[in-house]
Amino acid sequence: MALARWLFVVAALIVGIVAVGGITRLTESGVSITEWKPVTGTLPPLTEAAWQAEFDAYRQTPQYIQVNGPAGMTLATYKFIFFWEWFHRLIARTIGLAFALPLAWFWVRGAIPQGYKPRLLGLLVLGGLQGAIGWWMVKSGIVNDVKVSHFRLATHLMVALVTMAAIIWTALDLRALARGEPRARLTGWGALALGVLGLQLVLGALVAGLRAGYVAGSGWFNWDAWPLMQGRLLPDGIDWALGGLHALLNDPYLVHFAHRWWAWVVVAVLVVLARLIRRQHRAASIAIHSAFGTQILLGVATVWSGMELWLAVGHQLTGALTLAATTWGVHALGRARA
Repeated sequence: MALARWLFVVAALIVGIVAVGGITRLTESGVSITEWKPVTGTLPPLTEAAWQAEFDAYRQTPQYIQVNGPAGMTLATYKFIFFWEWFHRLIARTIGLAFALPLAWFWVRGAIPQGYKPRLLGLLVLGGLQGAIGWWMVKSGIVNDVKVSHFRLATHLMVALVTMAAIIWTALDLRALARGEPRARLTGWGALALGVLGLQLVLGALVAGLRAGYVAGSGWFNWDAWPLMQGRLLPDGIDWALGGLHALLNDPYLVHFAHRWWAWVVVAVLVVLARLIRRQHRAASIAIHSAFGTQILLGVATVWSGMELWLAVGHQLTGALTLAATTWGVHALGRARA
C-alpha cells in the first residue's frame, strides 16, 4: 500500500537524522549556528563575509569563550562543526517536506482511509514540534552554558524516537488494513517492552548530554572499563549530596552506571517478546534479537574505544533500530492477540 510505503520511508529518514544527530553531538557542533532560520537557513554561507559573520556570532557563545576560543579555533575549524549542524537541520527540513507534501497529496486524492486523518495530522504536528524543541535545546547552549542542557537533549531525541515509532505503528496498521486484517492493540507485555526500552533510551540520551560515556575509562578488552567502571562495580565519584534522584538525573557516573545495567533488563524483556511472536512473526523476532545484540556489542565497544566517533554513532543509530524492531514486534504481538 502506497501510504504504508511512504511512512516507512519517513521513518527511515528519522533513523538517519538520529545518526547525524549523534555526530553533531559528539563533534560539539550543536551550537555552531546561533539563529533559527527555518527558510533562509536552508543555504549555508556562500561568501567569506557571510562565513565571518556566522563565526563572529558563534564567538559570542559560552562554548567559544570558555572552550574553543582558548583552544585556538580557526574559521576553518568552525566550518567543520557548522557543516554538521547545518546538515542536521537540512535533513530535518527534508523530513518535514517528505511528510507534509505526500500527506497533502494523499488527502486531496481521498486516499487516506477512514479514521487515519487525525492520526496523520497528529504526526505532522509532532514533527513540527520537534523543530521547536531542537531550537529550545540549542538555545540552552548559546545562552546558559558551554553545552546544551542534557534534559533538553533527551527531550529532543525522545520526541524524534516517539515520532518514528508512531509512524512505524501507523504504517503497520495501514499494511494490515490493506490485507483485511484488524488493527493491532497494545498488549500488557508490549507496553512493558516499550516502557523498559524507552527508559533505556532516555538514560542513553542523558549519557550523551552529560558526556558520561567517558567516565568509565577505556582500553580495548580492559575489564576495568567494562563490565567494571574504573575498576569498580559501582564507581567512585558519584555525588550524592543532593539526593539519589538528583544524582540519577545529573551525575555522569551514576547515569552511566544505570544505563549499562538497565540494558540487561531490556534484553530480558525483549527476549520474551521475541519468543512470544517467533512462530507467527519470525522476521520480527529475528529483527529484535539482531538489533539488541548488535546494540550491546556496540555499547561495550564504544566504552572500550574511549568513545570512538564511528562506534558511538553506530550505538545511537542501532538504538533507533532497536526501537523500530521492538515497535514491529509489539505490533505483531498486538495483531496476534487482537
